[in-house]
Amino acid sequence: MLSQTLRFCSHSQEKAILLLGLLTAGLGHVESSCTNRRCLAEMLISKNYSSQPQYENCTQIIFVPFIEYQTLSVDTKNLRLISRLQATIVWRDPELKWNTSVYKYDEVVLPVSKVWTPEIRVTNGIVTTMQHSSHDLLAFSNGTLRHTVIINAEVNCEVNLFNFPFAADECPVAIQTWAAGGCGTELVLGDLRMVDGNHGDWKTDYVDFRKQRDDRNYIIVALSIRYVNPFITLLLPSILIVLADVVSFALPLGGGERNSFKVTLVLSFTMFLIILNDQLPGDSQCSPIIRIHFCICLVLLVLSMLVSLVLTRVAKDGSLISCCWSKRSMRKKAGNKEEKEDEVPTEAKPDISVVQLNGSEEDKHMLRKVVKFLEAFEAKDLECERHQMFANTLDKIFFWFYFIFGTLYFCTMTYVMIKHTCKVNHFDFWY
Repeated sequence: MLSQTLRFCSHSQEKAILLLGLLTAGLGHVESSCTNRRCLAEMLISKNYSSQPQYENCTQIIFVPFIEYQTLSVDTKNLRLISRLQATIVWRDPELKWNTSVYKYDEVVLPVSKVWTPEIRVTNGIVTTMQHSSHDLLAFSNGTLRHTVIINAEVNCEVNLFNFPFAADECPVAIQTWAAGGCGTELVLGDLRMVDGNHGDWKTDYVDFRKQRDDRNYIIVALSIRYVNPFITLLLPSILIVLADVVSFALPLGGGERNSFKVTLVLSFTMFLIILNDQLPGDSQCSPIIRIHFCICLVLLVLSMLVSLVLTRVAKDGSLISCCWSKRSMRKKAGNKEEKEDEVPTEAKPDISVVQLNGSEEDKHMLRKVVKFLEAFEAKDLECERHQMFANTLDKIFFWFYFIFGTLYFCTMTYVMIKHTCKVNHFDFWY
């Protein structure tokens, strides 16, 4: 009885073992039968390769077949170039390839966070951010991965603003990946395309790939100012104000209209510079010559105002030196002169040809005073005419000097603004 029981138990165990083996084989067959894209993606994700692919030479080649460049803005106050780059990157990871006989697909979508992705940065960027254009990337059966990234960079570019508002310059945007001690990544660049090159007063003329060394890649960005708006708001008002100052010489010296007009022009130009102070470009290695232009224009206006004030006094007094004397001293001298003349005896004074009338000495004395007054009045009128003619002559001389000098200055300044070239070293961040 005991032997039969043992035989029954052993037979039951064999059946159980057989059933477990069949069940395990069935489960394995079920698992291996899942060969769709989702299962393929999960299989690759389960490998959890988050580190850079390693080779014998410890360098990973990153292909950049296409870069789309866009200039967002140019900060002329702080000399910054704000750019946006959208780059397509391709690299290989042999551990992420699969057998197409089992998984019959050439590509599959994988989450970016589950695999290693290369980093591209801008070397001369003060602020650089790289963002993934999507949460997923494309993986191929041979281990090749393809992805798109967006790089926003604020580049410290010493923009040549000497010729402002006719400025044009080239700024480098240095592209680099991480590498150290013979390990890391190496870029191989392909095509470059520019989109939307016009922003505000600046426009992007062209972009191109350049190299300084095998490991120093950069995009050269050619920039130029659309000079119409800065010319109208900055340069043209200064020309018109100086022109109005030249035309103001048509106003007469007397009356004060010319002096009031010139003072108004000086105050207007000063307020114009104060208002535009925030819009003027910042100083750099090649400081904008328009600052010197505004300074010279202000000096010309102030000089013209001072000369007009002095010539107004000359037209009244007749001497450049007399304008420094006070009226009180002049009146005092005139009073002393009259007193001395009164003290002189009547016989010593020069005789005046008048008709002698019968009368007292008082009448004769009064008549002499009247004649002297009329002669002095006429002499004063003649003297005023001479003073006015002298002042008008000086005024004409200064006008022609001012007109000729102003014309030559504006022609020279315009030529320098357009033609002169100032050199700036844009690659001082590489040493």
